[in-house]
Amino acid sequence: MLNRQDLKKINDYLYEIPKSFRKDMQVPCRVYADENLLKQILQDRSLEQLVNVATLPGIVKYALAMPDCHEGYASPIGGVAAIDIENGIVSPGMQGYDINCGMRLLKSSFLEEDIKPYLENLAIEIQRQVPSGLGQGRQVKLDIASIDKILQKGAQTLVEQGYGEKQDIENCEANGRLEWADTSAVSFRAKNRGRNQVGTLGSGNHFLEIQKIEEIFNEKIAKAFGLFENQVILMIHCGSRGLGHQICSDYLREFIPLMENKYKIKTPDKEFACVPFKSSEGQRALAASACAANYAWANRQMIAHFIRKAWKNVLGKQTSDLICLYDVAHNIIKKEKYVIDGREVEVAVHRKGATRAFPPNHPELPFIYRQVGQPVLIPGSMGTASYILVGTEKGEESFYSVNHGAGRAMSRHAAIKRIRGDEVVRELKQKGILVKCRSMRGIAEEAPIAYKDVDQVVNIVDQAGLAKKVARLVPLAVIKGE
Repeated sequence: MLNRQDLKKINDYLYEIPKSFRKDMQVPCRVYADENLLKQILQDRSLEQLVNVATLPGIVKYALAMPDCHEGYASPIGGVAAIDIENGIVSPGMQGYDINCGMRLLKSSFLEEDIKPYLENLAIEIQRQVPSGLGQGRQVKLDIASIDKILQKGAQTLVEQGYGEKQDIENCEANGRLEWADTSAVSFRAKNRGRNQVGTLGSGNHFLEIQKIEEIFNEKIAKAFGLFENQVILMIHCGSRGLGHQICSDYLREFIPLMENKYKIKTPDKEFACVPFKSSEGQRALAASACAANYAWANRQMIAHFIRKAWKNVLGKQTSDLICLYDVAHNIIKKEKYVIDGREVEVAVHRKGATRAFPPNHPELPFIYRQVGQPVLIPGSMGTASYILVGTEKGEESFYSVNHGAGRAMSRHAAIKRIRGDEVVRELKQKGILVKCRSMRGIAEEAPIAYKDVDQVVNIVDQAGLAKKVARLVPLAVIKGE
């Protein structure tokens, strides 16, 4: 285990594990935290895992940990690594099993007081429209040809079929589609697992929330985003479901022997299961990962469609369409360009439990956000606040990356030993928050006590300058994955 004395303080919100800490490190490690949060982070193996990330071939500048970081598979959740594509590797384990687990935020023109009388019925109807739970799917199974279209074109396919608006695509990372997707790189088993899960929530920490904007921190940016106090917002958190999990499993299984026997790559942990980025196997894995990312964007697009349907069913002709503020990934591998040691380098940025935060004038941003910067969506744990931030130029030091949430402070197993699901429901009800979940165990696993303090975590990002706070949201109703 690392100790506090192993880290050098750079400033109040940034710490470094020097390259000299271990002989096999290629770059230093950097951790965004304050002293209090660092104590929590040091209680698990996440920083040991980050040191392992720093040993990987082709890694540039730093191995990075966001303030929500905690122990994961191979690399920490809340980890970021930029790998030079010319001489580096690609690693499914550094992206995570839930490929493109991410956020979509829908904004309404309603105030809290407008929907208060309808809140219970609205939560019930959303839960009815959007299946949730491990392995749960829709009654209609898509054929493989339809799945291939989704894997190839992502959310764009569904909008073309009438399940959304053009604006949904414009206000989505990568316009809801990674172009290097290749369906031939995806196994039949993975495709089959995805046939009935488009438009479904899944399990674990996935959720739908009806929220209100409690506080605005930056009036100018909030106005540009179309946000105002007491505005009703809907937040969607889910990913690529069983299909993405299967793709990650397939390539981990393939890469473990390849790494050692064919490519002679040595890593401190075989779970990294990496191959050269430019190898044929590496390119296939990247293409399959893109397919899973496209599937996740399509999943959130279809969920948005069913939320809009529920909204209309409950609120009738009073309602206007729910507008997509933004949709962004948490677990993804993408090619991006950065100036490193005085020259522009194309790198494969592996973000795992981390989300991008692009600054004003970045070419990948939609026109409406080009002048102000990217909306950054950071959800809290169940029953706690969530945040909307905006990307900044200073964020380049973290490869324009920030945390993806509050981050777990205890395991699911530890959580269910500490608190019962019905206790959580009762406590949230006393705060005026509705909870809809058919599994009391699932609620206990995701109890607020199992997570770090999201206000503290977001404050570190804001003070470090990686992104700036725009609005604080609080939940009115939570529909949980089970």
